[in-house]
Amino acid sequence: PALGIGTFGITPAQITAGGIKNALAARYRLIDCAPVYFNEKEIGDALGDELVRSDATLKRADLFVTSKLASPFHRKEHVEPALRKTLQDLRLDYLDLYLIHWPVAFKYVPIPEARGWPNEDMDDSDGGNNIDLTVSARETWSAMEDLVDKGLVKNIGVSNFPVALLHEILADCRIPPAVNQVELHPYLQQPRLVDYCKARGVHVQAYSPLGTPGYKEDGEPSVLNDPVLLEMAKEKGCTVSQLCIAWALKRETYLNVKSASAEHQQENLAVLNNPIELDDTDMARIATLDRNFRYFRPDDWWGEIGAVFD
Repeated sequence: PALGIGTFGITPAQITAGGIKNALAARYRLIDCAPVYFNEKEIGDALGDELVRSDATLKRADLFVTSKLASPFHRKEHVEPALRKTLQDLRLDYLDLYLIHWPVAFKYVPIPEARGWPNEDMDDSDGGNNIDLTVSARETWSAMEDLVDKGLVKNIGVSNFPVALLHEILADCRIPPAVNQVELHPYLQQPRLVDYCKARGVHVQAYSPLGTPGYKEDGEPSVLNDPVLLEMAKEKGCTVSQLCIAWALKRETYLNVKSASAEHQQENLAVLNNPIELDDTDMARIATLDRNFRYFRPDDWWGEIGAVFD
């Protein structure tokens, strides 16, 4: 599906209150998840409720569910147990797409037997002290390929991979990455990465296509309040959110948009049913907004060693 629901930042309480069920009712079929969002258990309950209802018309085959391998589980022997934990939390037998979330390994943390996670230790780099420098992307990718062989996932891919690392995977793999999911919005357009992925047959999927309005720190620029985008949206008779979605689709990229609001979910999805026309002049105008600005900055999380992976 071209447009999916991103679940980063959607709280368990919002999911319980209907955030995922509303999305399914609006006919979203791609649900993008990750263990480090710490809400897969609640998403699994919501999906399970919809799939087992006596009057349910929604089937598992109708859904496209993505999740991701967290950094503490990059060693070959930890990849499958991490996936099985995600399947347990999501109450599913398989994933449609499984991604390496970030191209860096952390030191292993134990995987609990019960559904859910008791704390957020697996997402803590401890200023770089928890980075494991002995695990290669190739080792992890080989284990990802094994998951396809076992029928546990239908497709595998990567997330946040720059060209150099993606090239290394493609140069020595049995199963090429189907997707590279990266931060993409008018302030971070990454044209060279997008072009490389297209040339190598790797689908590009955008996260934070609206510039993470709920995650943005004070003093950081706001995509949704950009004066050029506001003016263009007024000209097109749409919202800035819809304009950003139309721009991403025009670039032939897929995207996940986070929203727990039924109103916003329907507003975003409307772009597929009522396309917003963007010509070359419009695209060139948006291209001038690129400032290579990242809202998610790994070097901030990983201390001095983070610059190696930037």
